[in-house]
Amino acid sequence: MLAAGNFIVDCVKLIDQWPAQDSLAVILSEEHHNGGGPYNVLKNLAKLGADYPLAAIGCLGDDAHGSHIRADCERHRIDARGLLLTAEAATSYTDVMTVNGSGRRTFFHQPGANALLEPAHFDFRESRHRLFYLGYLLLLARLDSPGPSGRPAAAEVLARARAAGLVTALDCVSENSDRFHRVVAAVLPEVDLLFANDFEAEKLTGLALGRGALLDRTAFVAAASRLLGMGVRSCVVIHAPEGVCAVTAAGEEHWQPAVRMPPDLLAGAAGAGDALAAGVIYGWHEEWSLSRSLELGVCAAAASLRHTSCSETVGPAAACLEMGRSLGYVASTD
Repeated sequence: MLAAGNFIVDCVKLIDQWPAQDSLAVILSEEHHNGGGPYNVLKNLAKLGADYPLAAIGCLGDDAHGSHIRADCERHRIDARGLLLTAEAATSYTDVMTVNGSGRRTFFHQPGANALLEPAHFDFRESRHRLFYLGYLLLLARLDSPGPSGRPAAAEVLARARAAGLVTALDCVSENSDRFHRVVAAVLPEVDLLFANDFEAEKLTGLALGRGALLDRTAFVAAASRLLGMGVRSCVVIHAPEGVCAVTAAGEEHWQPAVRMPPDLLAGAAGAGDALAAGVIYGWHEEWSLSRSLELGVCAAAASLRHTSCSETVGPAAACLEMGRSLGYVASTD
């Protein structure tokens, strides 16, 4: 598994209150954790127990945050040789301001060196990996920008990965903008496996998927089918707090409800979508059925909800499944 894109240090700060403009909030505690799609997915795969090589491609600043990421990768047996150090920019970080009591979060993001990642940093000719994951599109300035073909430069990277025999997977960021069609839709013909949350799927397809009690599973299938029609080659996975839907080019349709999490186990939702993606990818690598892979996905996501970080409470695949099955899954009428 080779993963590239955003490598971020999440500086999770618990504050006593959200302050009004020009007023003060007190930081009660602070922790540094992994952030960004490829970083989260790789670390979660390691914690799930993936026994195949894991490797990273990205750009880091030559600074303390960059050293933190490389050391963390080493601890989780992730090959960090593809994480290039630069003096041009700082390592990307996000200040995650979490209000004590409510758990509400506000993010202050520094794109940093992630913005420098470009096609020249990728060479798949000697790769022995089976799958290449790229994320997050819309948060990678040079890969989001048009390349020589007029498509985003990310399309060239994904095409080269496919030509080298890798299955390609893509995720994007939930940006509230009009760039989804210009950037994300333009690369879909080079994508084998697309991960999107409900917001992103709505932005790409124009279909309303509903929320909570008004969630429309039929619309999820329609959105996934439309994304296949827009070019995704093999499978579309759309996730929401209520569950995950997957539709394949071969016509398979699956819905897996989310784990029913007691409120006292919920600490934070940061990285839950990446934990789900890691679970699905783990199952794909193990050649599980799609339905079993989706089940591990929602269980890994639920495990991640028990901590304010993206990966701290993700454990081995068997333990995640046991936890999810013991708590049960959200019923269609919940």
